[in-house]
Amino acid sequence: MKRRRHTPEQIIRKLREAERMLAEGSEVPEVAKALEVSEQTFHRWRNQYGGMKADDAKRLRELERENASLKRIVADKELENVALKEIAKGRMKVKFAGAAARRLAFPPLARSVGAPPRDSGTPPRPPGPERDRSRVAARG
Repeated sequence: MKRRRHTPEQIIRKLREAERMLAEGSEVPEVAKALEVSEQTFHRWRNQYGGMKADDAKRLRELERENASLKRIVADKELENVALKEIAKGRMKVKFAGAAARRLAFPPLARSVGAPPRDSGTPPRPPGPERDRSRVAARG
């Protein structure tokens, strides 16, 4: 049989037709052949979509999409938490110029922790390469 993807609406339509054929006395293998699917597919569809209407199938698809996006969000947050724990333990060597750079690198963390703004009385230190050049200029 040719492999084909069916939409949930098509599956529900075929299941209604199958129920009609089964009520008329046809056997499951005959019904599956008439629907152009395997018996295994027929039983899987029956378990997943049995008793659903087309609107229910659309809602199911929307919920599955939403669930997938929420899973991605949770995975991203977990990854961020693991990285922050490793940084806190000192296992990861991360060089930042100061609090401003940390806030830029981890903006969600800065917002959730409520990090205070940098003290305006002291000017921010330049990042590494510019600082090294200023020392060379002062020596020469």
